[in-house]
Amino acid sequence: MLDENLPAFFYRRSSDPLLNILYFTQSGSEPVGEYSIQKINPDLPQSKNKYAVALGDAAIQDVIFGEVLIEPEFQQPTLSAAEVRQQNGIPPPPVPLIPDGFTIQLYNPEQQVAVKGEKSTWTGKESWEFEMPQQSFRVPSVSKVDRQLNNPGASSLTPKIMFKWKRDSKFSKDMTCYMTGTSVDGRKNKDPDITIAMYKHAKEPSLTMYEPNLRRVEIEDRKGLEVVLLLGAEVIREIYLSPTRDTFNVAGAPNKRKNSRPTPAASTSPAHMMTSAIGNTPPAKATSPVTQQPTPPRDTAGIDAETKRLQALVQQEERERAKRDRAEQKRIKKMLEDEERERQRRDAEVARETERLRKEFGLAGQDFGPKPSLPPRHNNNNNAAQLHPPAPPPRPMSAGPRPQQQQQPHGGVFGSWFHGVGSSPGAPPPQGGGYGYGNGNASGSGSAGRRRGGSGGEGTGKVQKKKSTFF
Repeated sequence: MLDENLPAFFYRRSSDPLLNILYFTQSGSEPVGEYSIQKINPDLPQSKNKYAVALGDAAIQDVIFGEVLIEPEFQQPTLSAAEVRQQNGIPPPPVPLIPDGFTIQLYNPEQQVAVKGEKSTWTGKESWEFEMPQQSFRVPSVSKVDRQLNNPGASSLTPKIMFKWKRDSKFSKDMTCYMTGTSVDGRKNKDPDITIAMYKHAKEPSLTMYEPNLRRVEIEDRKGLEVVLLLGAEVIREIYLSPTRDTFNVAGAPNKRKNSRPTPAASTSPAHMMTSAIGNTPPAKATSPVTQQPTPPRDTAGIDAETKRLQALVQQEERERAKRDRAEQKRIKKMLEDEERERQRRDAEVARETERLRKEFGLAGQDFGPKPSLPPRHNNNNNAAQLHPPAPPPRPMSAGPRPQQQQQPHGGVFGSWFHGVGSSPGAPPPQGGGYGYGNGNASGSGSAGRRRGGSGGEGTGKVQKKKSTFF
């Protein structure tokens, strides 16, 4: 228990296995019986394959505030080869599937609260969320029209408060209920989680209401919210947190042995009948299993007639489907033929228009002259001559005769690439000074073209270094 000053409910068992009492305490007071949790009687034949629980008054158990009825779906289990051999080939009975959620039925006023479960793929924690309308009661009015209106809690336009039961951890069975936001016509507006109630799973389970935050919950039916919290916590504990072997009463009523002592007649109180869960039919008094009614034989003629009717219905549907397919094929074929005829008609119109224009205007103005000729191509000889480098210019007379040069296969000369710029052997000598080996106008120097110090008459024969303009 979080604090003894907070209102809390304790789930305690009674001498009746089908009845538990919820004791209420606050501010350290002595626990007082407030509610009773009533479960379905498994001996009743109509209780087979069902789970039902109701929350009623502790003193007057005929007064029911709310109840839950769950009818699960069944699935045939898959067995391995070894398990099938162990079962001697007998198929196992179907097993019930735990539903994803359940519905709480409230009375006076009648209202259904759907509880939906979900599991986090990241943390593995389970949670169950539900919604409660802010307005649950009709406004007092003397008008008969207002009295005939539907319950405002059932309208989708009524603002609703969203709540969520969250498991504290993956390995814990304790839960906390939070107020997570509001919802109007399916549009949800989430707010930071506000703690409303805390459920403690122990030998004696307890539910503590966090009263300071209950004042922030804007709901008219606070008694209905209390019933939903108490009944929802009990159903979540029995179905999801601590399920038993026969939670949904799959086995049904147990068989009684012969000459056994007769059991007292079961109570026909609505508290034990689950007012809307299993009806108000009292159980039959059976003293011996011999009094059981034999199983009626199967009506084979009716089964055969139903089988023939279904087969005829299937054949008729197949014939109608084939008829529709043939009609669709004819329609598509006709559409393609119409498109082909339309294309041929357009082509014929274009041909007729072209012929008319040719007869009217002739072919004048459509002759654009001869085609332009291609530019002349160069001969290979000219291209080869362009690829050869020019011959070097003749050396001056003062330099002496030119050394013998070796001709290359393609008519090139090595000297023309390594001895400066020149001209071909029959060309006149270049005029003026150049960058080659000099010319015949060089004055009295065998190495004309190189820079020497002094004037032309002062041939010292030494090369002077060039003077820098910066140093």
